[in-house]
Amino acid sequence: MEYRICLDRMEFRALHGCYELERKVGNRFTVDLEITTELGQVAAEDSVEIAVNYLTVYEVVRAQMTVTQRTIERVAMNIIEALYATFPQIRHIVCTVSKLAPPLGGKLEKVRVVLEK
Repeated sequence: MEYRICLDRMEFRALHGCYELERKVGNRFTVDLEITTELGQVAAEDSVEIAVNYLTVYEVVRAQMTVTQRTIERVAMNIIEALYATFPQIRHIVCTVSKLAPPLGGKLEKVRVVLEK
């Protein structure tokens, strides 16, 4: 049996962007995750030791957000790869990375990419 873990709207200040100024002053980003994993004995044993730990997931995302990238596509891929490396029981990930108020010359709430693996 599988189950999904969702972490919604994790917010970070980071230095991602294709413009040099963005990589110097930074911007605000959000990350949303939907992780599908094998339930195994997690529920039966009520065991956090064998579960996909939410705190560890957050720490993995936070660490990846400190690695400056030019595209949010690369940021999302880094997050996905790091999560698979940390939790071999993960079966599928949907990762959305949004850049809030991107510098596009007009009023825009956000741009986002959605990657699945």
